[in-house]
Amino acid sequence: MLIIPAIDLKEGRCVRLRQGRMDEATVFGDDPVAMAQRWVEAGAARLHMVDLDGAFAGAPQNAAAIAAVCRAFPDLPVQVGGGIRDLDTIDGYLRAGVRYVIIGTQAVRDPDFVASACAAFEGAVIVGLDARDGRVAVQGWAESSEHLALDLAQRFQGLGVTAIVYTDIGRDGMLQGVNAAATAALARAIDIPVIASGGVQGLADIERLQAVAAEGIEGVIVGRALYEGTLDLGAAQRLAAGAAE
Repeated sequence: MLIIPAIDLKEGRCVRLRQGRMDEATVFGDDPVAMAQRWVEAGAARLHMVDLDGAFAGAPQNAAAIAAVCRAFPDLPVQVGGGIRDLDTIDGYLRAGVRYVIIGTQAVRDPDFVASACAAFEGAVIVGLDARDGRVAVQGWAESSEHLALDLAQRFQGLGVTAIVYTDIGRDGMLQGVNAAATAALARAIDIPVIASGGVQGLADIERLQAVAAEGIEGVIVGRALYEGTLDLGAAQRLAAGAAE
């Protein structure tokens, strides 16, 4: 199971939000490349980057910073979300060195766009489903939809989606524990690998996810726990690797 450090970008700086609220941003660094280097040196095998401004604007706002990270670490798989609403944006990110793009809002509003993206960029498309009480939110989590995460996830089967990032918004940035049960339930219901996100606080959360990883959980995105020191990346990776052996 992959332990994936997150770098969320707001106005070029590395921040963490609480439950997706832009007015509750904690700044952890001004240099995304330096932050990426920190996680690379700690052993990260993949990096999760989010253009928070782009998620609200509907178009990339921090693409230059993301491209700089990809140039600095060309062998590091980087997955990027936030404001990806058209094929040209995907093409631009992949040309800049991004390995995977995460389609969130547009996947909810236009599921056919996911099919088009998968056909055009085989193996590079991840769908992001960010749920509050089981229902998917869009537009940087500012708007709720009537769609159930499970129903949407099942619609994307067979299209070539590489993974689904499932975020429990209520727990994101709160250090209240990962929702392993809901994540495992989603993974059991679909054939697409699931990446957990939201609420990881410490090694106990990694243990909970690892215990159900065989259901189809490929990895977990970790943010505030790493930045505030309640989780050590190396220890988390050793735990995940050890439990898998």
